[in-house]
Amino acid sequence: MRWTANASTISRPESKFRPPRSPNAMDFTSNDKEPERPLTRREIREQQRQREREQAESELAAGAGADADEPEQTPEPVANAEPASRAEAAASAEPAPEGAPERTAMAFDDAVRPDASGSESADPFDTIFNDAIDGVGEDAPPSEVTMARAAKRKKRRRGGCLIIALVVIAALVGGGLFVWNQFGDRITDYLGITQTDYEGEGNGTEVEFTILPGDTGTSIGQRLQEQGVVLTADAFVSSILAMPAEPTFIPGTYVLQEEMSAASAVVALTDEKNRVEASVTIPEGTIMRDVFTLVEESTGIPVADLEAAAADPQSFGLPAQAQSLEGFLFPATYIFAPDDTAETVLTTMVDRTYESLASHGVPEQDVWDVIRLASLIEKEARFEEDFYKVSRVFLNRIDINMPLQSDATVTYGTGKYDRAATTDSERGDASNEYNTYEHNGMVIRPISNPGDLAIDAAMHPADGPWLYFVTVNLETGETVFSETYDQHQAAVDEWLKWLEENPDYG
Repeated sequence: MRWTANASTISRPESKFRPPRSPNAMDFTSNDKEPERPLTRREIREQQRQREREQAESELAAGAGADADEPEQTPEPVANAEPASRAEAAASAEPAPEGAPERTAMAFDDAVRPDASGSESADPFDTIFNDAIDGVGEDAPPSEVTMARAAKRKKRRRGGCLIIALVVIAALVGGGLFVWNQFGDRITDYLGITQTDYEGEGNGTEVEFTILPGDTGTSIGQRLQEQGVVLTADAFVSSILAMPAEPTFIPGTYVLQEEMSAASAVVALTDEKNRVEASVTIPEGTIMRDVFTLVEESTGIPVADLEAAAADPQSFGLPAQAQSLEGFLFPATYIFAPDDTAETVLTTMVDRTYESLASHGVPEQDVWDVIRLASLIEKEARFEEDFYKVSRVFLNRIDINMPLQSDATVTYGTGKYDRAATTDSERGDASNEYNTYEHNGMVIRPISNPGDLAIDAAMHPADGPWLYFVTVNLETGETVFSETYDQHQAAVDEWLKWLEENPDYG
């Protein structure tokens, strides 16, 4: 602060640490009145700020009306200007009347305190206050000083607010992530928000997924969900329905990834490049020659390799009477790895046949007879209940030493597997060892590869006196079972009539 002297008296300027004295202020020169309460630091600061605001407003108003060309005047010292330093202010301070409260001294005592070394330590408020005007020269007008102070305070407030805002935002974001990680599922359940699908083509973790024979979109989706490939089976089914054409899922093992979108999983499962294992389906009643062809088409193993591997049936555990693997290549859907060999494929099928024989209670000594009968039943029957009746017809004929007279055995011996009817000459050819018209008893060797139903029917035939049966409608498979030859001949006439009415049938 600054102070001035005139010719007659020395006037102490008003300190920023106390309010200016009013003209009507009472001097406490005696102890007759209650001493005035010392002002607190907050009150002193508030009064100082108020004076600065009023002074800045008045100077701005005065400057607005001044002539622009008027030379700049050096401002006269003002009564409430600051002393150059607190030390000067303290040295020039007028002694307080005796007995009066020492308010100025108390203000200085609050502002400047000696530290442990005896030197004065600046009050934090004074340091901040001085920093606010460090960009303004010492000779600058008071208005500039005041404005600089205000600008510094405003800048300080803005910076502080920005820092606080950033801290708050960071806290909210961090807290939000923590809350979501811990309670995200509960929050979505409470709000009724349910995530049903992942995004993208997976998280990089590979999963081997197998499509089984008979799988539907729903069953595939359920297993994909269980293995963590898709989030929900419903999303997978919805993706299938959204496609322009219904996709075809080929049995086999495919390489997928965890957390795939349902649409990506559908695409991956219909892409042959993702299939790492080949599947082959062998229908019931398929003959060995056709089994080898199906295996070659699915696995790439040449038929020649399969024939070479099957050349020694007994090496696969077959009965001594077996001259090939016919009858022991179980009809089912198999999945083979790329490195599986012909021996591996054939062993798998033969083992599956023995599993079926064991499950139906076939004694080891009856394996050869059951397989031959089952292979014949598989070729002759169409409907499930007919399997057990056909089994009874053949067993009844064997019991009375009557020829089985099966066209299926004759065609197998001729190598013409694609037709059911035979000619008179074929039926009379005794050189065909499979001709059951000319040779009594059970067919010499299996004529197809039977499945579970045929094996069970061979072990558990129906009860009945039937000796004949004929399919009277080749399209529907309707079969008539007869006890006498006359009944059977009437059924044959019905079959011949159907053939006349359907000359182009298969």
